[in-house]
Amino acid sequence: MPMNGICQWVLIDCEHGAIADTEMRLSVSAIASAGSSPIVRIPSSEPWMMKRALDAGAHGIMVPMCETKEQAQAIVSGCKYPSSGTRGAGAMFAHSAFNQSPREYLTTANENIVVIVQIESRTAIENVQEIAGVEGVDMLFVGPNDLASSMGYVAFEHGRISEVQEAIGRVLRAARRWVQGFDFVNCGADIVALQAWMGREMGWLRGLVEESV
Repeated sequence: MPMNGICQWVLIDCEHGAIADTEMRLSVSAIASAGSSPIVRIPSSEPWMMKRALDAGAHGIMVPMCETKEQAQAIVSGCKYPSSGTRGAGAMFAHSAFNQSPREYLTTANENIVVIVQIESRTAIENVQEIAGVEGVDMLFVGPNDLASSMGYVAFEHGRISEVQEAIGRVLRAARRWVQGFDFVNCGADIVALQAWMGREMGWLRGLVEESV
């Protein structure tokens, strides 16, 4: 949902999160009805996983560990209806997430659905120009933790490792050759938000207890 030129999105993480098929479908509907774009990260690049998420009404698919041009082409094919791809035309609910009729959805889905591939390995960095050039790939999403790991570093230290940051710069240049700046930014996560909120509340309660002693 655009907001001052910004599109709000929520990622349903089926790769790392404990989210089964039913929960994914319910989450897609809830997010879309609230006016944000549901993006589903599937566990792998299996075409049936793309189909399940898209048939649920996902506005976009995020696929982890894309390392070659050929993998990127296969991902695009799995997300597109013929003649651009191989997705089956059996989506019974997806049109609702786009506020469209079934016919409108079938005829516009190839243009409306966002295809995101994750660049998160040394091999992917080496092939990033070719991956970025694949028609139908809309976005390159950097996975900095896995990227750092694949380069031989501790995952969560990527922000302090110049080689990893230089690799991320290569992804940025491949995706946006004419101006620097990322377009798709993750600003937080549910578990992080809950921990932060609970930490503040518990700190407040501890303070009250200490004052009363």
